[in-house]
Amino acid sequence: MNGFLLVDKASGMTSHDVVAKMRKRFETKRVGHAGTLDPMATGVLVLGIGSATRLLQYVTDGSKSYDATIRLGQSTHTDDFEGDVLTTNDAQNLTDLEITDALKQFVGTIMQRPSSVSAIKIAGKTAHQRVRDGEEFEIPAREVTITRIEVKSISRVAQFVDIEVSVDASVGTYIRAIARDLGEALKVGGHLTTLRRTLVSPFSLAECKTLELAEPISVAEGISRILEVRTLDNNEQIEISFGRTISASKSAGPIAALDSSGEFVALLLNKTEAGKEIATPILVSVKE
Repeated sequence: MNGFLLVDKASGMTSHDVVAKMRKRFETKRVGHAGTLDPMATGVLVLGIGSATRLLQYVTDGSKSYDATIRLGQSTHTDDFEGDVLTTNDAQNLTDLEITDALKQFVGTIMQRPSSVSAIKIAGKTAHQRVRDGEEFEIPAREVTITRIEVKSISRVAQFVDIEVSVDASVGTYIRAIARDLGEALKVGGHLTTLRRTLVSPFSLAECKTLELAEPISVAEGISRILEVRTLDNNEQIEISFGRTISASKSAGPIAALDSSGEFVALLLNKTEAGKEIATPILVSVKE
């Protein structure tokens, strides 16, 4: 069994929980995922089965979209509703204009400090494990690109303000961090109460199904939507199967090479050898 699975992850499950269930369902240990979703979060989770696990890095690199709810007036140690409350303030005096203006500072290429309970590893140990172990540490800010923050609604509940937003962002962006930083910018605190991933480019939520109903799409179908495609002739297939080079591709790569029947064969990358440009395999599919 080889292919990509497009899953609409339910709340309360870790990404590893989903992987474990799919390993059992498809009776293989070769299952992985492209980009962690927090247990509280729902939505698009792309999995690879068999040979597709080696291609997940190309899915992970894609842009992502989210629908989320930010609550102003309260901060937590996890930057979401599952964490311990750190501060509570009355946010009712904030105007809609103040909120939308403050959000504008997070659009563009910015330096963002990931949440302390993220999966980022520090000296070989994940940040969330360090939090559980009671360690004090700081994750350095890193560059991310947020191309869109669209405010869908602003509502007031008791002393809090809830903002529904849609966000388009680069890999490595933490929506919880936007909630935290918005709360800090407005001096009332903030955290995330809902998070739903709607896109892991190019795979959308509309294509995803529940754990029980999701069925694999072929490796060729999945990778062809991510990378440029080249169809090999029989001689080229033979050369690639032995790890040898062939004539250069039109694009530098990586290129998804398919055989004449449309099955995935290899990933190709152009390089220059003895003054001549050639295509060399960087990954070759092995029939299982």
